[in-house]
Amino acid sequence: MIATQDRVRIIDTTVLSDDWYVLKKTTFDFLRRDGTWQRQTRETYDRGNGATILLFNRMRRTVILTRQFRLPAFVNGHDGMMVEAAAGLLDNASPEERIRAEAEEETGYRVHGVQKIFEAYMSPGSVTEKLHFFVAEYDATTRIGDGGGIEAEGEDLEVMELALDDALAAVDRGEIVDGKTIMLLQHLALRELTSSRMPLRTR
Repeated sequence: MIATQDRVRIIDTTVLSDDWYVLKKTTFDFLRRDGTWQRQTRETYDRGNGATILLFNRMRRTVILTRQFRLPAFVNGHDGMMVEAAAGLLDNASPEERIRAEAEEETGYRVHGVQKIFEAYMSPGSVTEKLHFFVAEYDATTRIGDGGGIEAEGEDLEVMELALDDALAAVDRGEIVDGKTIMLLQHLALRELTSSRMPLRTR
């Protein structure tokens, strides 16, 4: 089997935009399965890698989510107010270090016992970002502030505590449409179904 790096020959790369993040246009030759080379052109948007976390209270069967305005969703026909799990870009920090800080900034909870569950490329056809997924338990004693995000960065988040079943029902009704949040909620629900005791620990 031919290694992927031997099937791709980069011909040219042009930076189209380097304002907020980096948008590039790349021309390359790709070796198809039938042995022929095909020239292709693609655009990639590089905003760095990120992390996301779902906070879960085992005893009360509740989760912490946020609601915030997202312009890309708005221009695609949504009202823009997206219900999401806490998340953020790594900005040269480790995934766990970054997500602890994001959880505190966005939700007001200082999380412990953070557990990484998987990694995923959320839109591999155009965006380079790899997202690191985490879960952690919370309770009233771990709340140290109001959350809401950082005003100077344009963040204005509403912190929401929902029953897990209500959050899953919101997915079914199309009220929660954020991909990372749906993945985290379904992961949590599957653990609930397959294990009498979720392997989450506070340390």
